[in-house]
Amino acid sequence: MTKTSELAHLFRALKAPAAARALPKLAERAREEQWGYERFAEALLSTEVASRESHGGESRIKAARFPARKTLEEFDFTFQRSVKRPVVEHRGCPEARRTLNGGPPASSAPAGSVLGA
Repeated sequence: MTKTSELAHLFRALKAPAAARALPKLAERAREEQWGYERFAEALLSTEVASRESHGGESRIKAARFPARKTLEEFDFTFQRSVKRPVVEHRGCPEARRTLNGGPPASSAPAGSVLGA
């Protein structure tokens, strides 16, 4: 197994495609500028982290397999009058989460149990 194919395998195992794509150019630059191992590792890992941060939301949405992507900008506040725009726009507000979910948070009580009993 060649070094290139071994590295490709390792990047796939780590699920680090951005680092795999950046490797050839970063390796060449590291050689030219005589980077130490730590500097090279930092540059390679920073590339992967930046890619994940910029595409992280997309990956999670794709993994959730939602039927369609919806944004707050597309939400029709006139149709669903119980949802108040100022409440929703105030991120981090528990009331906003309840409103978006259509009611109070779901109970973690076992099926068939009576809440409050």
